[in-house]
Amino acid sequence: MAQWEGKSRGTVLGYRIFIFFMKKLGLRSAYFILYFVAFYFLIFSPKGTKASYNYFRKRLKYSSIKSVFNVYKSYYKFGQTIIDKVAIRSGLRNKFTYDFDGIDNLKQLIANKNGGILISAHVGNFEIAEFFFKEIDFNSQINIVTTDQEHSDIKEYLESVSQKSSIKLILIKEDLSHIFEINSALANNELICFTGDRYFEGTRFLEEQLFGKEAKFPAGPFLLASRLKVPVAFVYVMKETSKHYHLYTRLATAKKRDAQGLLQNYTESIEWILKQYPLQWFNYFDFWEDKK
Repeated sequence: MAQWEGKSRGTVLGYRIFIFFMKKLGLRSAYFILYFVAFYFLIFSPKGTKASYNYFRKRLKYSSIKSVFNVYKSYYKFGQTIIDKVAIRSGLRNKFTYDFDGIDNLKQLIANKNGGILISAHVGNFEIAEFFFKEIDFNSQINIVTTDQEHSDIKEYLESVSQKSSIKLILIKEDLSHIFEINSALANNELICFTGDRYFEGTRFLEEQLFGKEAKFPAGPFLLASRLKVPVAFVYVMKETSKHYHLYTRLATAKKRDAQGLLQNYTESIEWILKQYPLQWFNYFDFWEDKK
């Protein structure tokens, strides 16, 4: 079964090395190290490499050689987004520029005075969105619904070297008490953010086509978002050049209580964004169950 294991690879030592080079020698030096790190993962992360290769070869229909080359470039791009995230959180926000596409959609969500749902994906670098929202007088509180299963030692280290985030976390709990937290946040005109492209084995899922083949998606975000009487938007923060990002916002058009329709809107939006930024699909597992 195609599933994410709940944790990303990496060590505290690895993060320390990148942050040391970034602070002492600049972003370019940290990016330079990534050439070797990306090659390491290309060779020694067979499951991730195979899954990424299948994405390029079977879903995007690239040639075999181009697919292998793009797996390497995708690893490199992913490493850059991690470094950028740490750099921005460490006070280097002014080193980056950005564009907004769909800023009126975000403003519309806030103007409605009843909160809103943002659904993103593991593409681009959504975790830095809060630092760009501040530039447009975006004062609404953002809440990210998460399982919070990342390595605690890495999280503690990153928190020690970064500015405190203004984003609040709503942890998914077995007793479903997170539903009350979500409703409370929406009542305060706050935004709730989900990622809709990873599910855990044993949890409820919905199926929809993505790049021509059925894939499984977590049912929760789409069932909940389709039932709440608040607007829903898809948001992506995409890396364009070494120090430039582009934030996209698109409002969903599915009818209320139509979770499958909302999921279809979502997969269409992912296809649209990845056709522009094919290297920034960062789900390095068997997403489409391409076993062969």
